[in-house]
Amino acid sequence: MDFAVEHRVEQGLTVVKISGEIDVFTSPRLREALLEIIDNGGAHLVIDLGEVTFLDSTGLGVLVGIYHRLRARDGSMSFMGVNDRVRRVFHVTQLTKIFVLHRSLEDAIAAHESAAP
Repeated sequence: MDFAVEHRVEQGLTVVKISGEIDVFTSPRLREALLEIIDNGGAHLVIDLGEVTFLDSTGLGVLVGIYHRLRARDGSMSFMGVNDRVRRVFHVTQLTKIFVLHRSLEDAIAAHESAAP
């Protein structure tokens, strides 16, 4: 599966769908794509990892960096569609302490709406 990043806006959230492997080779492309989304007004991201087949430490570093950038701008980032392999990476690295993993887009939308002032 080729690496790809697509996004769309749904109910005030920017849904970012990532496909393929997130590794040392694709992480720079992921970072560029996410920064462009943020620069174009995306403040509340839901990252769909349903089609991600591999995630390494470089990819995690990009996600953590983007998370901190969004938080500094009063934005948010959560995840959905996380498969067992990627979920294990999040647990082993203890990133589940800062990242919210939703089962579905509906869950992410509901959580965002309940957190809105």
